Amino acid sequence: MDEHVEIEGLVYDAADQGQDGASAEEHAAERVADVELVEEDLALDRSLRPKMLVDYIGQQKVKDSLRILIEAARARGDAADHSLCSVPPGLGKTTLAAVVANEMGAHLRTTSGPAIERTGDLAAILTNLEAGDVLFIDEIHRMNRMVEEVLYPALEDFALDIVVGKGPAARSIRLDLPPFTLIGATTRTGLLTGPLRDRFGASFRLDYYTPEELAQIVKRSASILDVAVDEEGALEIARRSRGTPRLANRLLKRVRDWAQVEGDGFIDEDTAACALAFFEVDSLGLDAVDNRILDLLCNQFGGKPVGLSTLAAALSEDADSIEDVYEPFLMQQGLLVRTPKGRQATARAYEHLGQVPPASD
Repeated sequence: MDEHVEIEGLVYDAADQGQDGASAEEHAAERVADVELVEEDLALDRSLRPKMLVDYIGQQKVKDSLRILIEAARARGDAADHSLCSVPPGLGKTTLAAVVANEMGAHLRTTSGPAIERTGDLAAILTNLEAGDVLFIDEIHRMNRMVEEVLYPALEDFALDIVVGKGPAARSIRLDLPPFTLIGATTRTGLLTGPLRDRFGASFRLDYYTPEELAQIVKRSASILDVAVDEEGALEIARRSRGTPRLANRLLKRVRDWAQVEGDGFIDEDTAACALAFFEVDSLGLDAVDNRILDLLCNQFGGKPVGLSTLAAALSEDADSIEDVYEPFLMQQGLLVRTPKGRQATARAYEHLGQVPPASD
């Protein structure tokens, strides 16, 4: 009979050996260690997120509006009004939803529009909510239209209409739902239907952070991670973080690693600059792919307009990734423009690459 080992609830064949000669028990231990490392990293990321409004840095206008909304709801003993948050990726929409839930003393339930494929999926989520819960739906503009229609009475009347049976025998049943708060997040407000948009009582837009605000976030995260960083070091990381806290925290951890291996562990301006240059993040926050796009536009295509599909083929990258991930920041920085004929580099792009722009015709 084969012998088996059990580690963390997982059973493995003890006689099994991998190509590296390691036993099943050793492979099992490695897999458990990998899972623990992933969970530890996720827990670390969660620990960097602010829990209450007072800890939330930046977005002052949004914070002031949310404070009034939350305090009024608590005074009435009601759930906070449904809110729509339009925001570019990485600015902390999930964090903001968690802050609202914490301020209300409620539980946070999270899901996304594409994950709710059928009306039954939404019904299961809504019927499991408790009074006062905050339901966060990310990418709400990608929700199925049939599912969206089921959401309307839930938002307006805290009720769920369910059709039982088919054909002439079908009948509608209305289930009462506990009062809850929906926070919908979208990166493309224009794709939301009018009826859904109208059912949100409050609407907020998060803007990109300034380097000074990001420097505060970097210093706060550094104190949590027990990393020594001075004002100039934090500001250098902040300047290269594309205005997003998520990227700022990610770069801080990479600079921390570099400083521990190549330096004395302390992060000042020079250390941060050297570390970020090592990881190919330049002074504007552009990475290797961003600079490759600019190089293609300026040199390979001679500064002429280039179609998206042509640019994607030259870059060996998906066209949607270029349009959604890389282009927005390059356009925001004035390095790239969209023209009727295609994408074109600007004079600032040539300046960033240390080149002279071609003479205009």
